[in-house]
Amino acid sequence: MKVVNLKQAILQAWKERWSDYQWAINMKKFFPKGATWDILNLAEALLEQAMIGPSPNPLILSYLKYAISSQMVSYSSVLTAISKFDDFSRDLCVQALLDIMDMFCDRLSCHGKAEECIGLCRALLSALHWLLRCTAASAERLREGLEAGTPAAGEKQLAMCLLRLEKTLSSTKNRALLHIAKLEEASSWTAIEHSLLKLGETLASLSNPQLRSQAEQCGTLIRSIPTMLAVHSEQLHKTGYPTVHAVVLLEGTMNLTGETQPLVEQLMMVKRMQHIPTPLFVLEIWKACFVGLIESPEGTEELKWTAFTFLKIPQVLVKLKKYCHGDKDFTEDVSCAFEFLLKLTPLLDKADQRCNCDCTKFLLQECSKQGLLSEASVTNLMAKRSADREHAPQLKSGENANIQPNPGLILRAEPTVTNILKTMDADHSKSPEGLLGVLGHMLSGKSLDLLLAAAAATGKLKSFARKFINLNEFTTHGNEELAKAASVRALLFDISFLMLCHVAQTYGSEVILSESSTGAQVPFFETWMQTCMPEEGKILNPDHPCFWPDSTKVESLVALLNNSSEMKLVSVAVCPLQGWRQMKWHEACLSISAAILEILNAWENGVLAFESIQKITDNIKGKVCSLAVCAVAWLVAHVRMLGLDEREKSLQMIRQLAGPLYSENTLQFYNERVVIMSSILEHMCADVLQQTATQIKFPSTGVDTMPYWNLLPPKRPIKEVLTDMFAKVLEKGWVDSRSIHIFDTLLHMGGVYWFCNNLIKELLKETRKEHTQRAVELLYSIFCLDMQQVTLVLLGHILPGLLTDSSKWHSLMDPPGTALAKLAVWCALSSYSSHKGQASSRQKKRHREDIEDYISLFPLDDMQPSKLMRLLSSNEEDANILSSPTDRSMSSSLSASQLHTVNMRDPLNRVLANLFLLISSILGSRTAGPHTQFVQWFMEECVDCLEQGSRGSILQFMPFTTVSELVKVSAMSSPKVVLAITDLSLSLGRQVAAKAIAAL
Repeated sequence: MKVVNLKQAILQAWKERWSDYQWAINMKKFFPKGATWDILNLAEALLEQAMIGPSPNPLILSYLKYAISSQMVSYSSVLTAISKFDDFSRDLCVQALLDIMDMFCDRLSCHGKAEECIGLCRALLSALHWLLRCTAASAERLREGLEAGTPAAGEKQLAMCLLRLEKTLSSTKNRALLHIAKLEEASSWTAIEHSLLKLGETLASLSNPQLRSQAEQCGTLIRSIPTMLAVHSEQLHKTGYPTVHAVVLLEGTMNLTGETQPLVEQLMMVKRMQHIPTPLFVLEIWKACFVGLIESPEGTEELKWTAFTFLKIPQVLVKLKKYCHGDKDFTEDVSCAFEFLLKLTPLLDKADQRCNCDCTKFLLQECSKQGLLSEASVTNLMAKRSADREHAPQLKSGENANIQPNPGLILRAEPTVTNILKTMDADHSKSPEGLLGVLGHMLSGKSLDLLLAAAAATGKLKSFARKFINLNEFTTHGNEELAKAASVRALLFDISFLMLCHVAQTYGSEVILSESSTGAQVPFFETWMQTCMPEEGKILNPDHPCFWPDSTKVESLVALLNNSSEMKLVSVAVCPLQGWRQMKWHEACLSISAAILEILNAWENGVLAFESIQKITDNIKGKVCSLAVCAVAWLVAHVRMLGLDEREKSLQMIRQLAGPLYSENTLQFYNERVVIMSSILEHMCADVLQQTATQIKFPSTGVDTMPYWNLLPPKRPIKEVLTDMFAKVLEKGWVDSRSIHIFDTLLHMGGVYWFCNNLIKELLKETRKEHTQRAVELLYSIFCLDMQQVTLVLLGHILPGLLTDSSKWHSLMDPPGTALAKLAVWCALSSYSSHKGQASSRQKKRHREDIEDYISLFPLDDMQPSKLMRLLSSNEEDANILSSPTDRSMSSSLSASQLHTVNMRDPLNRVLANLFLLISSILGSRTAGPHTQFVQWFMEECVDCLEQGSRGSILQFMPFTTVSELVKVSAMSSPKVVLAITDLSLSLGRQVAAKAIAAL
């Protein structure tokens, strides 16, 4: 008989009662090779014929079972066929279908093309929907049976349905395939959620607790499918987190003016990467703040830390609250963190002793204001701390009793900043005397530093500086005026100039600079600061045109300084006297450098005696301190250019200008202005005095104005200092403010590559697991000094060097290899998440070295052979596997980043793309070794740190082909890992994931 179609072939087999294997042989004769059984819809045709009557046809079912066992039909075609059956009233047919599902539902696989694997995902989703509908129908029948008094039959079928559901869903592989299917077909997933809700309502009325529990378990498994990557276990075995501690210390010590958002993101990144529970995370932030307060040097640094702790950190926690689960939970976590903190009595006692107040009380009040703690929690915690403080060692000396606590002063200074900003907005010409009174009050005692610290911690310092630049600019535009008005204008100019210098030296010149707008005139102070003011790492040219203004003005200024017993303020303010041509104070500041050179030449040539020089320097600093600052700024640049035997007179002149003038006839607020001037001059001269081995005694305020300057021991190689410092930090287990500054200086001196390379060498020397783990946490926090540049060096130079040089592979053994993989991933994730944002002020300040031209190291398109890939191919027997991108097929290096059109001109993107190409090459190569193991650790850490739904993570740079290579590594062959490492937002990503998972 000639068979016309599939249906006829099945009917003939049934009529002639062929056995299953006989049926299979004949079928292959009837249908020659070409079309597959799935294309012919064999599974559907068999089921259709088997389910015609009230009970299934056992012979045709045996053909289907044989087809499944001998893989004539795919699992996806069988599941699709089953899901089309919807007459749930035919018990025997339903049971037969459940039995067929039982054959393979917990061991689904597919070794075909990616499209077939996606087909399996969709079929499984349809089968799950069918199972839920079937379960709901059985539950409904059971409920009806209970009402009619015949529950047995319905209960048996419901139990069978739930058993198959549980069996299907208990497989992680199946849930991973369903996860992909959900992303492929969102509407089908919505239908499943509706079916689940309906089933829940039906089962709620059933009395059988076992069936209800089983159904609830299945519901939980289904609901967990969309979030199966989000589950991370938190570290509950640890109590200290040196990375959080160091990040907070680094920010408080070096970046008070930084915005809170980057700090919040960095802290959240650390929390996610290390899986830190929220209460312990908040506790670590508070611990770092108290340690910073206790160890901060007296003076400005102490005020900075106080502002950071009591003003900035509560703001940071408010933003952290948005990232964490919910308001209520977060307030409970903060309360819990304070409970832990109160147990650290010695730390709190030491902080209270240092600040001369109850620090915890101030902190609790601030947190309460910000809505971080409930009133009840605050009252309870305050009572506990008060009870503890009764037993604390008190300082009861009289002198201490009169000291006002800094936390209280800082919290009062914060609203004052807002008031001063409003005052500064007024028209300066209407009431200059009133404004002068406000500024004079700001100069007294430590008021200025308090206000600046409060402004810096609350993000108002830039606005504060802008107002003073505007005031300074206002004083440069004066017309002829009376003596009193001229003296007020001179004082306003001087005070604003000194304040701005002080701000620039304390908080960095970036705070002063305005956003460059084309066509706008740059204010005088900005121009002077950028071209004439000495700063760390900035070399000035004493012959720069900015130091050489109009010669007639210089001559007039020299004459005035030399002849006048005292400078007349009216003369300088408007100067209607002969030859001055309306010179203003800012013009005097710009002319002083040329005038000083004239005076120096006259002194060196014997035209002027030392007494005349003293008179001239007294004239310079006698009324307006800013003139002395400008004079010393030029002298510092000048001394650097002189030979050893030519410096004496210039240094002597600096010495003369640095000392205060003891005279009755000085202007208002002279002593206060001299204090700021001395601090400014000390900062300016620090480098040049060290280089010339000169000592100048600046008027002492009783406080070290430069506590973190010149920390490196003399006559020791910097590599020794670096290794010793790291060893000490590792032994101690945490980084303190002083060591942060030393590391920063070493990074500045040695450069990023030297710094990073030597610290990685120290890490690879460690052999004890606990030491390497601690070293990673500390190194990550040290690298935060300049994370972007360190990451480029680590991923672009150091790792490729270790992975491609077989003589170095031994250093990648466990534990240092595991630690390095962890560190590399942490750095990569941190830099990638933040590199679109702005660099912090401490990073902008550092002089950038050319690490290497990244365009030549990692070329822009696949037509240029990359240096890295050439390096790889030279190291491998099979050059085809590790050849340059020119020879590699596009598919072997295609990654999600290319489909997302990521900007590959960005150095970090290029480095990441090439590192993943290298990883792909190592996994596909024939040589295994510690470097292969390192790649596994690197990928495991990537998965461990991954955030759910994080499109655009560093794994988007991994070629799609790497996935199939990775699942060959036993530790990585899990469905969750595959889901984690592929970009499921892309259709191609889902296909790659489905293919890899279906083959497991």
